[in-house]
Amino acid sequence: MRKLYWRPPGVSRSALVLVGLTALIALVLVEAFQVQRKQPFYEEKLAAARLTRLAMQVIKAEKEERGLRIDPDADPAGTGMIGAPLTPITSNTGYLNAKRTSANPNFAAVIVELLGQANIPHGSLVAVGVSGSFPALNVAALAALHEMKLKPIVIASVAASEWGANQVDFTWLDMEQTLVEKKVFDVRSIAASRGGIDDRGFGLSPRGRSLLDETIARAGVRSIDSTSVENAIEQRMEIYDEHAQSRPIRAYVNIGGGSASVGTHVGRKQLAPGLNRTRPRGVKLVDSVMLRFLDRDVPVIHITSIVPLAKSYGLTVEPTSMPRVGEGSVYTKAEYNRWLTGTGILAILATMFAFIRWDVGLRLLGQARAGKARAQAQPEQMI
Repeated sequence: MRKLYWRPPGVSRSALVLVGLTALIALVLVEAFQVQRKQPFYEEKLAAARLTRLAMQVIKAEKEERGLRIDPDADPAGTGMIGAPLTPITSNTGYLNAKRTSANPNFAAVIVELLGQANIPHGSLVAVGVSGSFPALNVAALAALHEMKLKPIVIASVAASEWGANQVDFTWLDMEQTLVEKKVFDVRSIAASRGGIDDRGFGLSPRGRSLLDETIARAGVRSIDSTSVENAIEQRMEIYDEHAQSRPIRAYVNIGGGSASVGTHVGRKQLAPGLNRTRPRGVKLVDSVMLRFLDRDVPVIHITSIVPLAKSYGLTVEPTSMPRVGEGSVYTKAEYNRWLTGTGILAILATMFAFIRWDVGLRLLGQARAGKARAQAQPEQMI
């Protein structure tokens, strides 16, 4: 049984081998000599990460001054952004790996990236929902908004999940006030709720709820005292609109899983981590501040699923030392050298034309064969 091999008529195997060899060499060179290319908003990302690092240092110093111990087992990087496992204002279970991963100043660069994708004009208003669960990410969001020259309207929920800002004497609102007093930021929350289940501290002890109320009063911000999660959503939207004073809100940034902001634990998974432009379709949705803004055609930046989000931007998972500013593919990415790629394509095309469309290659091959034949014939003539 004979095997049939197809090749273009009139083209030798040698010509095809040379074309294939040229393509292989071009591919190897393009893969081997990739370049690190800066990503959009590179300078803003660096500045936001540096500002985040400074804010984290200020918070750590304040913790130590207040006599709050930084547990080296829970916080091996010594960031000062990891709280306690259980306190009277702890709202629910938290994952230590996510908390450790979030305490990375380079998350500010991720938020800059997402704000850049949303294409928000400088000076625009951005609504922000933060909670006590991820204080490091709250700081990163404020830093990113500052470097992108955007004006945040921040509403907080004070209770925190395990390992968050759940230390009674140093909640997120206390951290926020410290950062304003130390002139790191000039923005703080305009209102706050207890947080936790239904955004009103449901499930906490009477003492826990009382401590949250005292924290809000101590911070001197407007208290959101809701009767249900639906009422909490309504109040938050009213406060955002009231503060905007008829100016358009160009984006909503959610940090973590505050009940009113995301719509309970079920609602947190309705939107993908990162930038969302439209309301999800085909599923029954739980009401939330995020969905309310999407219904207004306002893009939503949803910072959740922290470990997968970190991996997707090349950030270290559970760092054991403070990550260096500028680390991660969010800043630079290995990309193909455009000049080398173009040269490789031209070399392949030139080889194909020389050996397939023109007779240059065939003549060269013919001359090579003739020379080889003469070289083999000369010894025979000498004999």
